[in-house]
Amino acid sequence: MKDKGIRILGTGSCIPPTSVTNDDFAKFLDTNDEWIYTRTGIHSRYYSTDKLNYQMAAEAAKNALENAGVDGKDIDLILLSTCSADFFYPSTSCLVQGLVGAENAVCIDINTACTGFITALDMASRYLHTGDCKKVLIVASEFLTRQQDFADRSSCFLFGDGAGAVVVEAAEKPFYSVMGAKSDQLEALYCRTNYELTMPLPGFDQYDKSIRHILDNPSKNKFLKMDGKAVYRFAVDAMSDSFARVCEKAGVKSTDIDIVIPHQANMRIITAAMKNMDVADDRVVCNLENHGNTSSACIPTILDDLNRKGQLREGMKMVLVGFGAGLTYGSVYLEL
Repeated sequence: MKDKGIRILGTGSCIPPTSVTNDDFAKFLDTNDEWIYTRTGIHSRYYSTDKLNYQMAAEAAKNALENAGVDGKDIDLILLSTCSADFFYPSTSCLVQGLVGAENAVCIDINTACTGFITALDMASRYLHTGDCKKVLIVASEFLTRQQDFADRSSCFLFGDGAGAVVVEAAEKPFYSVMGAKSDQLEALYCRTNYELTMPLPGFDQYDKSIRHILDNPSKNKFLKMDGKAVYRFAVDAMSDSFARVCEKAGVKSTDIDIVIPHQANMRIITAAMKNMDVADDRVVCNLENHGNTSSACIPTILDDLNRKGQLREGMKMVLVGFGAGLTYGSVYLEL
């Protein structure tokens, strides 16, 4: 949306206290630091040992509100991205609302998996420019530790926990987005909702018969599962394509961009995508090495880190680009 963009008023994050290294994984898996790092770019990741998802979300939100100098009562809308909620209901955004005193806010949860923060930014811009909302709190919080099968040597070390948040308002600045999805029908990446059926009457245990050929063992019914090769192929193409399209919308070249923040999935994916996008290494910001993949929380935690270090400047051109389960993808171009 030309000149219907957003202004980031403040940022916040919640980084859990426990850092788990690749050497820690070597204590119970047949692996080592070199094997994991050369394939992923990850040395360590943070695991939450003291907070639930909504509590991490609330801490990140409080930090963002404080950084913005905004009272919770002045927030009109909370958009909260998570694919690892503590409860089916109430929504995580409602739980955060109570903890940050945002008593006047409408609360909406979003699940486009790792693309969630980008989706929320797009939604926030649209809400803000209707005039109904003045200030929006966007939070992305993930507790992925609980979705991992720690006997699965192929993927359990990829993910971490954490939360990031921003407070935004409308601004007459350029803002463009490209969003999309390509259904993979459980072939590439999923984590099943783990219900326990207690209905005593006969016949009800057949409700999931249509997918039993896919989810054919207990691990597939309980934990995150991923086809790494399929995700890699999709991610590189989707990130490259959405980046090119959002730059075209904005009327800029890749060389005009000051900062690119990609979803922190795997360094091989990031490197391949950035090469296709013709983005120089010194323009790409990552925290993958010490945080792992924190799904939709990746990008806002990086934004908070840059902000706290004074590395965000007025007028900077920025692209946020990601992909997630679904499969979903998206890119946002904005000027600070």
